[in-house]
Amino acid sequence: MEDKTLNKNIKLKSLILKIEFFVLAVFLISFMGADKMKIREPYVSGKFYEGNASKLSSYIDLLFEDAVPQKGGKPRGLIVPHAGYPYSGQIAADGFYQAKGYEYDFVVILGTNHTAIPQECGYLYDGDGFKTPLGNSYIDTKINEELSKKGLLFKYNNDAHSREHSIEVEIPFIQKLFPKAKIVPIVIAASSLESAEKIGGALAEVLKDKNFLVVASSDLSHYPDFDVANIVDKETLTAIATMDNETIFKTAKKGELKANVDTSACGVAPIMVLVKAMNELSSRRVSIISYANSGQCVIGETDRVVGYGAVSFCEGLYEKDVSALDLPKGSENISEKDREYLLKLARRTISNYLNYGLLTLPRFTSDSLIKKQGAFVTLTKKGDLRGCIGHMAEDTPLATTVAKMALSAAFQDTRFYPVTKDEIKDLELEISVLTPMKEVKGPTDIVIGRDGTLIQKGGRSAVFLPQVAPEQGWSREEMLEHLCMKAGLSPDAYKSNCRFFTFQAIVFSEKHR
Repeated sequence: MEDKTLNKNIKLKSLILKIEFFVLAVFLISFMGADKMKIREPYVSGKFYEGNASKLSSYIDLLFEDAVPQKGGKPRGLIVPHAGYPYSGQIAADGFYQAKGYEYDFVVILGTNHTAIPQECGYLYDGDGFKTPLGNSYIDTKINEELSKKGLLFKYNNDAHSREHSIEVEIPFIQKLFPKAKIVPIVIAASSLESAEKIGGALAEVLKDKNFLVVASSDLSHYPDFDVANIVDKETLTAIATMDNETIFKTAKKGELKANVDTSACGVAPIMVLVKAMNELSSRRVSIISYANSGQCVIGETDRVVGYGAVSFCEGLYEKDVSALDLPKGSENISEKDREYLLKLARRTISNYLNYGLLTLPRFTSDSLIKKQGAFVTLTKKGDLRGCIGHMAEDTPLATTVAKMALSAAFQDTRFYPVTKDEIKDLELEISVLTPMKEVKGPTDIVIGRDGTLIQKGGRSAVFLPQVAPEQGWSREEMLEHLCMKAGLSPDAYKSNCRFFTFQAIVFSEKHR
């Protein structure tokens, strides 16, 4: 009896050991396999886009909330920009949002070549995936293999990918929208129209009858001023909408002849590869989705900008929609709808920056919003001033001026500590849109309640908005005394050797709505 019990115990222990050995073997095989995986580490995380996974996810969600509505149809191709998210993230989101709700087995990303020696080919990545803060996106190695068999048109070159940002910055959008899709990252290292056409044709052969999305990563004009960029970029996007690569190539070269235009599109090669593939795959319904340049952004400057555009290509016969390029020309009339938008923009700019670090993109949806005009944004909290900063020069579109001044009033008015998250709900916003300043002969030309006033003397200056004196109950003399003190002058300094400038303001606020 004891022998039987002993044998059973020995068999049981043996079985347990076998199970433990099996589990250990599986673990080791899995561990060794994972260790051998070749994953490209992020290169511009924390620079071009948020490096924290949770913040990055929320950031992209907000960009999608503000995205241009879908124009209909399942996109097969997209053109999106690849600058830092504070500059081009919203336009990229506009483009990717067109594909929201659709499923794809894999996404081909045609990157602009910024670092590698061009060999008139597409550089594939010989590895298993790309990593971002949101996780790993795995490469469709079967598609890579098919492409690598297309003569010398596609070559493996991991060095071309190691420091290339144009592909990496698109992947978080793909991970958010298509978490199960694989990727096919290709750096397009071509400089000629002929090479781009050949690469695009070969790509189309591999994609035929598959469930794909192709994304061409490209910014538009580099370094002209705001107005020149609007002209050059509109010409480039209009050329793209023809879906004729010769027209695209010639238009891009022509644009580079304009003032300070280094390039009309840094990714003209990926764009032409995409257009060729879309033509071959009968995806010829092209729509310009949105456009902006960095001068439109809250942190941008208008004297030296980069352009960004989003374009979609859907299945079907050739048809184009370029209505997004009908930019307004500018008007002094600020409608009720525009006022409502500007107030919401100012509040959203402060709130999004505080909560997510997001810089909201001002949209130019009417003539008055694109007109270059000065403005002040005033913040009050329970009736008390909480911040007020303005920009008087007429060198920036009104919508951008308001967004910039909203941030400045909230965080850069040195009379107050920066606004906190808890205060947002208690803030009331007022916007003053300024007319051009005019120099007047002296104090007697200033009308209280109508005129804002700027005083200059001995290198010092200060300004009051038109509504300040009436709100404080000041006479003209009292207003001038306080204005002098604000400028660091003696109260009676206005009586001699001063220059005076007046302006009017269109004032509107949340509390009066």
